[in-house]
Amino acid sequence: DLFWVGILMAVCSFMGLPWYVAATVISIAHIDSLKMETETSAPGEQPQFLGVREQRVTGIIVFVLTGISVFLAPILKYIPMPVLYGVFLYMGVASLNGIQFWDRCKLFLMPAKHQPDYVFLRHVPLRRIHLFTLVQIICLAVLWILKSTVAAIIFPVMILALILVRRLLDFVFSQHDLAWIDNIIPEKEKKKEDDKKKKKK
Repeated sequence: DLFWVGILMAVCSFMGLPWYVAATVISIAHIDSLKMETETSAPGEQPQFLGVREQRVTGIIVFVLTGISVFLAPILKYIPMPVLYGVFLYMGVASLNGIQFWDRCKLFLMPAKHQPDYVFLRHVPLRRIHLFTLVQIICLAVLWILKSTVAAIIFPVMILALILVRRLLDFVFSQHDLAWIDNIIPEKEKKKEDDKKKKKK
């Protein structure tokens, strides 16, 4: 996918076309389609992650349908805008499940006794988790505001600036804390490893 994005960006640059960007909802939906999990589980039990289904079908179909929509404009104009916004809102909200950032955002409004058994809550103090989440929210807000102004032309540079922000967080948080709240390993896998360690002890 990244290979084709790179080629398309080069082609778009030479032809003076807008750069190709990753749409968040489409990207998350595509990643969800690659995930294989058990279909049968006891009530309340989390489905088990089985592996990754390597395929290109969802990406191709999404972009073929996006291309076809250009020719369907005479029909699509009869669909009320609130209906389209509702569909996009539903897709966006449905895609948020399982994203650690969203889980940490919900902790702001959740009393301690109702908090789920997230593995990062076992190892990192809640205050530190809130601080890290707040930094991410501020960065997201700055990018959103910037994207909506005439300064949007420097948006890619601001994305690169996030790398600097992440490096500065090394001076605020310990490596132990960052290993639990800013790690690429999926939450379920970390929880399994943590449970195994507890059983051994």
